[in-house]
Amino acid sequence: MDDAELTPTPPPADPASGANPAIGSQPLIGEHDALNSHPQPEANSAAADGPLTLPEFQSAGWVTPRLAAATPRPAPTRATWTGLTDEQLLAQCDVDTYRASGPGGQHRNKTSSAVRLRHRASGLVVIAEESRSQHENRHQAIKRLRRAFFLEIRTPIPPELRNEQSVTAIPEYAEVRPTDGKLHISTRNAKFWPVAGIVLDVLEACQARVSDAAACLGISTGNLIDFLQSEEHVWQQANECRKRFGQKPLKLN
Repeated sequence: MDDAELTPTPPPADPASGANPAIGSQPLIGEHDALNSHPQPEANSAAADGPLTLPEFQSAGWVTPRLAAATPRPAPTRATWTGLTDEQLLAQCDVDTYRASGPGGQHRNKTSSAVRLRHRASGLVVIAEESRSQHENRHQAIKRLRRAFFLEIRTPIPPELRNEQSVTAIPEYAEVRPTDGKLHISTRNAKFWPVAGIVLDVLEACQARVSDAAACLGISTGNLIDFLQSEEHVWQQANECRKRFGQKPLKLN
């Protein structure tokens, strides 16, 4: 008998054993890939007892329940970046230095002190060129990038959490929650930008309807408009949101 006939045929690979090559998941398209390598967070055991609150929903790392179910890894959110140190944030950026254009004379900037940061994951670009010190411009650019996260990056709010009880439970907003029904916070306050980000999130979730957004925030419509127009960039983002949803632009008081 031929030796080949005595050679036992190996059994087919058991799919459960993991012997077969796994079929790779389709990579995400876009600039978010750099931050999409984190493992999927474990499900919160408290979720079995009822729906997540908005802070729990956001801290879980999901953008929306539908996206969470469709992808094996959580997409990066605004909190992913705003919680980083300056050094960590800078490591995620492409840094360009250049000579800023300006008037001539002895004070003309003759060194490449202007700084441009491009955050690879979000695509946001900021510049700082006011100072003749590259170090100062770099510091200013990082501050502007942090501000840009709150202005440009929206954290979706699911329909079941678009209510005053859920929104006012968000930690950053709860800290400054008005007791008199009016939101008072200076643009110089370090908490202003996180609150502005939440306000813009709510406005987006309410399809730019100011009265609905104000109700979710637990303030009056007039108070919300006053807050939005207290900072020109926030006001601009609010009107861009209105435009996306086919609403008329808000007018300054």
